[in-house]
Amino acid sequence: MTYNLNQSRRFWLLGAASLSAIGLVACGKSKPEDDHGHADGGEDDFERGPHNGRLLRTGDFSLEVTIYESGVEPEFRFYPYWQDKPVAPNAVTVMTRLTRLGGKVDSFTFQPQEDYLRGQGVVEEPHSFDVRIDARYRDKAYAWAYASYEGRTTISPEAATTAGITLEQAGPATLIDRIDLSGRVETKPEGRSEVRAWYPGRIMAMTVELGQSVRKGQIIARVESSESLQTYAIPAPISGVVIEKNANVGGVAYDAPLYVIADPNALHAEFFLFPRDAEKVRVGQKVEVRALDRSHILMAEVEAILPSVNEATQTIMAHVHLPGGDGVFRSGLGIEGSFFTGEQGVPLAVRTEAIQTFRDMPVVYAKVGNVYEVRMIKVGRKTPEWTEVLGGLDPGETYVVKGAFLIRADIEKSGASHDH
Repeated sequence: MTYNLNQSRRFWLLGAASLSAIGLVACGKSKPEDDHGHADGGEDDFERGPHNGRLLRTGDFSLEVTIYESGVEPEFRFYPYWQDKPVAPNAVTVMTRLTRLGGKVDSFTFQPQEDYLRGQGVVEEPHSFDVRIDARYRDKAYAWAYASYEGRTTISPEAATTAGITLEQAGPATLIDRIDLSGRVETKPEGRSEVRAWYPGRIMAMTVELGQSVRKGQIIARVESSESLQTYAIPAPISGVVIEKNANVGGVAYDAPLYVIADPNALHAEFFLFPRDAEKVRVGQKVEVRALDRSHILMAEVEAILPSVNEATQTIMAHVHLPGGDGVFRSGLGIEGSFFTGEQGVPLAVRTEAIQTFRDMPVVYAKVGNVYEVRMIKVGRKTPEWTEVLGGLDPGETYVVKGAFLIRADIEKSGASHDH
């Protein structure tokens, strides 16, 4: 069933501006399973057998189809009947073919066991396929075919565009390990200078004001020595901006600084590492430094890791060099940082934001044509950007990145899933 803009059944609120209404129509519906297995289909669209499975009939012969998964990996268990009475399973031969979305075919043979025929192999998730069953009993052949879908929906290209759905192909990726921390901008020790009188005496002149820029060597004060009564000049020891002025003309210069000068370009970021994280951080590693509003982002490097531990917080301080001159980062500003501590290539990965939850399992949604279907995946290493896939998705499969939650919600509302 394909979505039609004029026949929408559900509407989604997308974002806070320029809202769009779309409908995602799911195909197929499954009934819950009991302890004996499950059977897919509509509420009352097929006959059920004694084991709550789908009962297939041709004349006097019938076959009950179940998927059993209580304490074992999902497996087919077929129960044969003649005139609604159980038949010895060794008197029946069965072969089953499952054609999945995209054309992949899973074939199963069966062996008699107790009162049923047991499928030789695991029925992999998702249990969504077109089923073909061929059976033979008393030298007569029987065949059935039906659709059994779960976690599947069909969406037109126009609806997908309106919903903001984006796609990528699953493939290799580089997983970058990172540690996200909060920090603050501070002036480097060498970028800050307290200007004091060389000898005690009366302050005769102070030539710069608070907030004024000065250059190294510029005369910024004159003091008359109390011992020699000679007046001497005090130059600025560094270039920078006057951030403190602690005296006035006519006052007495002694131990207190007359001025404090800070170089706005001599900055670093201070981050506090817990010991478990500090073991992974090294001098020279790359760090992404961000303003709290993410209006400014730059790449920097770890320049030092202090050896001591803060007794109050039990953290270790790491210094990250910040290039100055742009006026964005200022001393005292709160920031965020991502420390890149390592990387590893993996043969198959998906975007982490693409992963959703379906029946308590991590999943992505694959796309074939205009059909979207759930893929239960086994995940490995995970970073904020990428998640390694160890099973459940093939390399090159197209999957949904943005908008996956819309597909999941539509399938759940449509009941196009079975309970496990």
